[in-house]
Amino acid sequence: MLKKLAVLAVLGSICAVSGYFIGRQIPQLAQFNWAGWIGAAGGLLVAVLTLGLERAIRRIPLKTILGSTLGLLIGLGIAKLASYPFDQFLELPNLQIPLYIILYAIFGYVGLVLGGKKMTEVTAPFFLEPGKPPRKPLILLDTSVIIDGRIADIVDTGFLDGLFLVPKFILEELQHIADSPDDLRRGRGRRGLDILKRLQQKNNLKIEAIEDLPQTGADSKLVAVALNRGAKILTNDFNLHKVAEIQGVEVLNINQLANALRLAVLPGETLQVHIQREGKSQGQGVGYLDDGTMVVIENARRFIGKEVEVSVTSVLQTTAGRMIFSEIKNEGLSGVSRKV
Repeated sequence: MLKKLAVLAVLGSICAVSGYFIGRQIPQLAQFNWAGWIGAAGGLLVAVLTLGLERAIRRIPLKTILGSTLGLLIGLGIAKLASYPFDQFLELPNLQIPLYIILYAIFGYVGLVLGGKKMTEVTAPFFLEPGKPPRKPLILLDTSVIIDGRIADIVDTGFLDGLFLVPKFILEELQHIADSPDDLRRGRGRRGLDILKRLQQKNNLKIEAIEDLPQTGADSKLVAVALNRGAKILTNDFNLHKVAEIQGVEVLNINQLANALRLAVLPGETLQVHIQREGKSQGQGVGYLDDGTMVVIENARRFIGKEVEVSVTSVLQTTAGRMIFSEIKNEGLSGVSRKV
């Protein structure tokens, strides 16, 4: 409070003294002894209004002030362009001046208001809004990634942060699956609902009813919402991934993340693999690494149910994942052991 009074005293004194001298210098008022004091009172009033304006502006975000200023300048520029026809056809100053005032007032006001409001829709740098935490990215979840369930575990690790949005039509599709007469589909649907509950408990999930969309089908509607909101889509659906990318939507694919985290294997390396079943080709055996990567071993049918040491011959990357082709090292004689 003391600081405010000091500022008011200093600013008021400066404005009052300036107003006193200005009032004394006005020719029409020079003959009156009170002219200077009227100027001083006017200067003091300006100081009070200035402090009031400063308090009002302090509450307005800097981003809004910049937007309003930019909008005002653009509006005044448009008003200047709009006034050119009147310079050519109206030569009477008595008409031009009121028209100029009207044009500048209208376009300046519209630019000021629209600039301030539209600027709030723009994501500003953090230093322009120091009191506001950084905005979390908006991520749309589709049905497949919810049913998959891995999204909840990834969020628990903290590697994926953001506000997850589930449109109501996705929730209705998930509920329809959970009510299916087929036991497998019903179980998948209920697991998806449990995953949404886990995400909701972390305050990371928002379920929103989206206005009626002209598109048909959940995938098309999801892409339309992502385009409208500037959001990303989290999915493990290969077809939805491609369709969304074609339309310019950023996609996060759980399967791509899983493939990126798998163990890097090069030809010539050796692995310990438990052969679980017979392969498609004659004599092949099939096993799996700890991360689920399929390993195809040539001439290993006779070792089914055993753990053998294999040498990697090639690695095949497909859209569905990665396959490792190998052969038994030293015919598996020294590395064979019964898997317990």
